[in-house]
Amino acid sequence: MKALVLSGGAGTRLRPITHTSAKQLVPVANKPILFYGLEAIADAGITEAAIVVGDTEQEIRDAVGDGSAFGLDVTYLRQEAPLGLSHAVLIARDFLGDDDFVMFLGDNFLFGGINDSVDAFRKERPDAQLLLTRVPDPTAFGVAELDDAGRLIGLEEKPREPRSDLALVGVYLFGPAIHEAVRAITPSARGELEITDAVRWLLERDHDVRTTIVTGYWKDTGTAADILDVNRRLLELLEYRVDGDVDDLSEIVGRVRVDAGAVIRGSRIVGPAVIGPGTVVENSYVGPSTSIGENCVIRNSEIEFSIVLRESTFDGVCRVEGSLVGRNVRVSLGPRVPAVHRLVIGDHGRVQISS
Repeated sequence: MKALVLSGGAGTRLRPITHTSAKQLVPVANKPILFYGLEAIADAGITEAAIVVGDTEQEIRDAVGDGSAFGLDVTYLRQEAPLGLSHAVLIARDFLGDDDFVMFLGDNFLFGGINDSVDAFRKERPDAQLLLTRVPDPTAFGVAELDDAGRLIGLEEKPREPRSDLALVGVYLFGPAIHEAVRAITPSARGELEITDAVRWLLERDHDVRTTIVTGYWKDTGTAADILDVNRRLLELLEYRVDGDVDDLSEIVGRVRVDAGAVIRGSRIVGPAVIGPGTVVENSYVGPSTSIGENCVIRNSEIEFSIVLRESTFDGVCRVEGSLVGRNVRVSLGPRVPAVHRLVIGDHGRVQISS
């Protein structure tokens, strides 16, 4: 079995972060989202993977290299425009041959990996196996409809009126029959070759298409809120480890990882939190669910439930929460502006002014 990993796309919902960085390389718990997927693929016993790339090809190449760091042999395939998941299968035809393969969306996070799904597919070898999960708003996803016996009877891409709450997780397993399907379909109204159309083509011709409902944690990390939620979940698994330099005036509470080369002075770090290598935290508070990247400076500031990418600085800022901050950013305290209030208040009014 091989792997096809999709790492193209513009990541418009994560702008401005993705104006200058690939969305698949945004880190959670100080590791790019894409890396978790590659590790899951390798852990399932797969050794050959192709990564479909777009405009951020060079950045993906620089981060992943030849794949040997993950135990993979990686090939890169250029997709000139985001023309759909089925189009990615089309351009990967030579790489895939007639082998079974898992298609993994590089910006998806699936807690627990894919071992069970891959093992079941290898054993039973259906034509396609779809992973599904229940979501509160199915309109943003491909949606599957099952009959009373749990068999797949319908698929629809981002429907306005979903027939179920079962969304397609960004992990698909296919046999070679999918290649005929992706050649047979035409672009959707969105101008893309939809994988849901290809699977529907298989279904209508009585191919063996199966589903598995995933009950564990899954997230399509398309927005900053999604990224922060995945970061929070991963940090909950963190083990306490202090390899950096922490002075006696500082307090480390709970599951905190301070990487080698980090310096903590006169600060309070409350986990789960991770402080990257080379980062300096001085006279500051870093609270739960926070990942601070490498070579950052946090000085006289308070920050929690946030992700700060490498080489960024917070100086004199109180208080930052629920934030995703890019690389080489400087956030500092501006000059204080005198408060002025001009009021026209009717009879018997009551007004409270905090400053």
